[in-house]
Parts: sequence; C-alpha cells; structure tokens
Amino acid sequence: MDEPKENTWIFGYGSLLWNPAFPFIKKQKGYIKGWHRRFYQGSTDHRGVPGNPGRVVTVIPHHQDSASCTSENCFAYGVAYQIAPDKYDEVISYLDFREKGGYIISLINVHSHEFPDQAPFKALLYTATIQNPEYLGPAEDALLTKQIYHAAGPSGSNKDYLFKLAESLRELGRHAHDSHVFHLEKLVRAHEESVATVETRSDKN
Repeated sequence: MDEPKENTWIFGYGSLLWNPAFPFIKKQKGYIKGWHRRFYQGSTDHRGVPGNPGRVVTVIPHHQDSASCTSENCFAYGVAYQIAPDKYDEVISYLDFREKGGYIISLINVHSHEFPDQAPFKALLYTATIQNPEYLGPAEDALLTKQIYHAAGPSGSNKDYLFKLAESLRELGRHAHDSHVFHLEKLVRAHEESVATVETRSDKN
C-alpha cells in the first residue's frame, strides 16, 4: 500500500464495528459508496470450522450484483479508525492475520457521515473476493438461516456475530440501515425461537 503511515485509516464494516481490538487515535462514522455488505464469505477460523463453515460479511462492488443497487444508491456504512504512525506495522500485521481467511486489502474513499462537508478520505479496506477458497457467495434464505444458526468457531457462534453486527449498525443510526443484515437477523431469531419452542415441548413430554 502507498498510503502514508502518518495518515492511515482502516474502514470497518463487520466485526471491526464492535471489536476493533487494535489501538487507534480516533474513529469516525462513514460510508463507502458503490458497495454493499453481504454474508458471502465462509469462515473456518473464527465463526465456523473446516467442514462446517460459518458465514461472515464482505462488501461487494455494485457491478457484481446490479439487481440490488446501482453506483448511486449503493452504500455500506461503517466506522473508520485512524492509526498512529508508530502503530502502523503492529496494526496491519494484526489485521492481516485476523483477516487471513480470504481477505485482501485495498484503498478506497470513505465519506464522513459525521462531517458531511468534509472531503472523502482514503482508508484501507479488507474485502473477500470471489476468487478466494473460503468464498461461499449467495444462497437461499433457508440455507443461510440454518448455517448461521448452527455454525460456531474459535471466536464464538455465527449467530452471535450476526446479532452483534445488527446491533452495531443500529447504534450507528437509522442511516446505516442494512436490509440484508436485518433480514437475516429476523430469520435467525425466528429459527432460534422455533427451536426453543420445540425443546420446551420435548422437556414437558
């Protein structure tokens, strides 16, 4: 990356929203334009295991899914973190390891939500591309629901990841509404309640 170490920002849109786990100078709510968030990336090192992968989010450029949005109405909201120059190598090494399961790094423009008159600024973005071996891509709602509900890995359950992501997006504000994430949250919570009901009936019998 050619981004100067003295002005490095990291844009988070998944677990970095609630668990950055690295030192930063400041953070700023913002969005990237022309991208949307999707549970398309398999996880066998955090929210699943080999043979039973979980699903975590990546961001997809609008031209890969033009039915969902266009370059003009496609946004992914998140949080940008500014990194101190003397922490650059430490933070990038940590993130490279954390995102080793198929993510690549690129440089994108972030638009500030907190300061709308501010010019877009550059930030590093980790994305999972369709070429990586962990990539799962789209699936039917029923499959997504069961996979997210059942999967778990070293970092915890896949459903907990989904629920924390939805909660974090709500905390960002109404502007950060994500229909894909909230739809999956609704489906998985409904499935969870259904399973609990069946288990309760079984206990009574």
